[in-house]
Amino acid sequence: MKRLFTNQICTMTELREPQKVLDAAGGKPVAIMKNSKCIGYLVPEAATLQDEPRHATMDEVMAYLRSSRDRVQPVLDYLKDK
Repeated sequence: MKRLFTNQICTMTELREPQKVLDAAGGKPVAIMKNSKCIGYLVPEAATLQDEPRHATMDEVMAYLRSSRDRVQPVLDYLKDK
């Protein structure tokens, strides 16, 4: 038996009125079931990420490496001759 990623479920028949399904789910994702098998998920916009993740710039990475150098230096010294 597969594990569902939500405790809200609906059937294909209930999807004839998707707004009712979303309202009943209370803003949580809904597993769509067909013949007792999950075939997909209906995810409301409120349950998605609001901000796009961003990549660190090279300056931010270098600043972090410089700031963490004292903390990781013993490990670097240990690994140098390995």
